[in-house]
Amino acid sequence: MTTGTPDSDSAPGVPAGYTYLGQFVDHDLTMDATEAALGESVTVEELEQGRSPSLDLDSLYGLGPGRAGAGYGGAAGPAAGPGGFYAPGGRLKTGSTVGVGLPANFPPANDDQPGFDLPRAGEAGGPTKAGRRTPLIPDLRNDENLIVAQTHLAFIHFHNRVVDELERRRVPAARRFAAARELVVKHYQWMLRTDFLPRIVDEEIVESVFTGGRRYFEVPVGGRPGRFPGVGPGHRPTMPIEFSVAAYRVGHSMIRRRYEWNRVFSSTGPNGAAPLVALFRFTGVSGNLSPGLGDDLNDPESGTLLRLPSNWTTDFRRLYDFTAAGRPDLAVPAAEFNLAQRIDTLLVDPLATLPTGSFGGRGAPVPDPLHLNLAYRNLARAAMVELATGPQLAREMGIEPLTAEQILTGDGGAPLGTLTEAERAELVAHTPLWFYVLREAEVNPKQPGRLTGVGGHLVAEVFHRAIEGSRDSIVRDPRWRPTLPARRKGGFTMPDLLLYAFEGRADLLNPLGDGPIPAP
Repeated sequence: MTTGTPDSDSAPGVPAGYTYLGQFVDHDLTMDATEAALGESVTVEELEQGRSPSLDLDSLYGLGPGRAGAGYGGAAGPAAGPGGFYAPGGRLKTGSTVGVGLPANFPPANDDQPGFDLPRAGEAGGPTKAGRRTPLIPDLRNDENLIVAQTHLAFIHFHNRVVDELERRRVPAARRFAAARELVVKHYQWMLRTDFLPRIVDEEIVESVFTGGRRYFEVPVGGRPGRFPGVGPGHRPTMPIEFSVAAYRVGHSMIRRRYEWNRVFSSTGPNGAAPLVALFRFTGVSGNLSPGLGDDLNDPESGTLLRLPSNWTTDFRRLYDFTAAGRPDLAVPAAEFNLAQRIDTLLVDPLATLPTGSFGGRGAPVPDPLHLNLAYRNLARAAMVELATGPQLAREMGIEPLTAEQILTGDGGAPLGTLTEAERAELVAHTPLWFYVLREAEVNPKQPGRLTGVGGHLVAEVFHRAIEGSRDSIVRDPRWRPTLPARRKGGFTMPDLLLYAFEGRADLLNPLGDGPIPAP
């Protein structure tokens, strides 16, 4: 599954930002806090869920202002770190990048840029570099790669902009945070339902689930008889391992090998496009914020910087299409725009050697090089919990299963020609669920590269239940419609969210500007 083939863009094209928005959402929904070595058998009863299985942005807000530390602490998250992550007035803290000398005589990169890094512990983090780099956010995983970190930062700005607007409307200070959180969460849910989900799941399935209700997962009481138990409106949602361990790992196949990142790091710039490993390196959890590019990423004390360097600030115009949001002035040339890879059974080869910080293993020896391979990790985790196979779940759900030919041959995905006849028969009979749902997308005749069948229903229904189970919910409030500015009245997309968060300003969406880098 992990190949050396070149990046292959999705068609129709899915902007690459949605890959990492999906990871941000995953960290809002799931967190396996179970202490077990890779490959060790774990029963479902032993699994420890460290995140509210609701789409409520608890990965952004933690326990809320005024609560102890305002974070999670322990295995479930940082804690909010020294000083917490809340700012006065119900706002959230941001951090500052640090100016560096590359390129020389280029002020946007040479100067500190307040507001463009996550808040970090700094001197309050103690004597170690790792401690001082610690991001002050509820979920440290959001600083495992740079696009997710900058996505989290965008949501901080989004919340703060909503607070500013409520303050302008003279909403009382005592009510301002709760009102802002409700607005942010509901617009976030609307964006996921109308903009994100239809890009990765068959649109017909999304519409069917959100208009007709769930058929398989936590079906409402009276919704479907038989083996699918009903839930009442007051029941807390759960997190099915079929989703967290398999179906929602769809985003791993969307990751590119390289990214057109900004004016400094692009194929038309002096340093070339950013390799995937750089997105890990320029973080405080998986990386060392560099600039010691030869340093060992497995050593949390390597590197010299304690904050994101200013030359690595994001150009969001290369990750999302703002033309569709009514801002053609924010378009970049096609050659500088990043599309996600097609959803299929292939992963780019850098994912065969993950940095250990990306799975919480930093500073410890790796017992087997295979443990660095993302595909291997996904398949091993499914085996640890004895997850149902794809064919088993298709039968259980009454969904037409893939044929043996579709499983073995696919459509331009992982080649299985090296398997023996016995191995091929075993794979058809017991296809791992993660591989199965990716193969479903790969051979999807209606919308190639989008989840369908087992995977499509799993993802759409868990999203529906996670929204329904949130304290603030557009499912339980079906008459609610977005009120914040958007290209289309009553709509709200991720580009709309970013435009609002960054005041519609090109210099905030792209702090390094455009054009050739000036000569030193």
